[in-house]
Amino acid sequence: MDSNIVRRMEGRNRRKIALGIVVILAGMLLLGMNAGFLPYEWKHIIFSWQMILIVIGIISLFSSESTFPGIVLLLIGGFFLIPKIADLPFNTVHLFWPALLIAIGVLIIFRRWPFSHHPHHDRLRNGDNEVRDGYIHIENIFSGAKQKIVQQEFRGGRINCIFGGAEIDLTQSTLASGVNELQIDVIFGGVNLIVPADWKIVLKNSSVLGGFTDKRTVIKESSDASRMLVIKASTIFGGGELKSY
Repeated sequence: MDSNIVRRMEGRNRRKIALGIVVILAGMLLLGMNAGFLPYEWKHIIFSWQMILIVIGIISLFSSESTFPGIVLLLIGGFFLIPKIADLPFNTVHLFWPALLIAIGVLIIFRRWPFSHHPHHDRLRNGDNEVRDGYIHIENIFSGAKQKIVQQEFRGGRINCIFGGAEIDLTQSTLASGVNELQIDVIFGGVNLIVPADWKIVLKNSSVLGGFTDKRTVIKESSDASRMLVIKASTIFGGGELKSY
């Protein structure tokens, strides 16, 4: 059986197990409160929108290859759940956006595309965008970009959009031999990716409160099935589209 199919089946099984455990725990907690074994005041904490975010985050951690969306949802849910648990002398709602900006700043500092496997090759630089040996690095933060990649062989890379967007046209590129990976991370933004109609593409979507969808209107059979592009999309409060002409 194809390894990609096996991984998708394993992901679905983990998601089913995690969801089943969450439902069982919710039922047991509700039973305990109705039977008087647990304080009924816990109901407004357990059955709240904050707890829903936490639950979705936990399920995302179990069911996807990328743990980043699940961690973010756990942090957001936990942040807004604190006032329900502890009596704080200040309103945490006013701290949300400053805390979010700090977290994004940390993300910008530590999430970099190293290109460590091609240290001596030249770069083509366009603002925060790089193209090198068929690999792309798109970094749009509070900004947007529209770019056509003219590269003899496309090998993948990374696209990061935080409070920004990108439209990347790959129709003038060819796909390198073997399996090529493109990582797309979007937070409060969007990415449109335009590809040739005959590319073989596997889309792995680990998005939460968003999505990266395949909207190709034209799909042709690839002349070389060994050439594949694996797109790993992770979007939070954002999205993206895969298109072809």
